[in-house]
Amino acid sequence: MTTHTIRLHNIAQVKDFVNQCSGCSFEITLSSGQAVINAKSIMGLFSIDLSAPIRVEVHGTDAQGE
Repeated sequence: MTTHTIRLHNIAQVKDFVNQCSGCSFEITLSSGQAVINAKSIMGLFSIDLSAPIRVEVHGTDAQGE
């Protein structure tokens, strides 16, 4: 698992981020405060505070062949 911190500043960035995550076969979760959501869910992403940093946890790689 790898962890990153990101910020998404506008709707276009949110849409692009979700589209990129949706192309991955492994799980990606986002954390903001106590909320933990699926990074492939655009509705989930809009349910968290986008003005705060978002923690991204990637639970695999494309190299795994999943």
